[in-house]
Amino acid sequence: MKPESSEFKNRDRFIQLGIAISTLRKMRGLSQEQLAEKANVSRSHISSIEAPGIVRPFSLEVFFNIADALEIDPADLINASVFPDKVLHNRQKSQQ
Repeated sequence: MKPESSEFKNRDRFIQLGIAISTLRKMRGLSQEQLAEKANVSRSHISSIEAPGIVRPFSLEVFFNIADALEIDPADLINASVFPDKVLHNRQKSQQ
């Protein structure tokens, strides 16, 4: 596998994870500031993680803190960020 393709794949993963965090945060009725406080990070860090046009890699410690603040198992948060793609691909295959 070329390093570039891994880099792009990881870029997409961070974007999807940021979208999942944003969606779940809103479903929990939390502002970015409230999530940041519960996760012990700055609001601007949460904002950059959630921004779909920005790739903001972050540590596992921050990831675990965010998952705890959102009251979700870290594995479920990862699965939530990739599940829509799997559903989309499965539907495309079954329709062909």
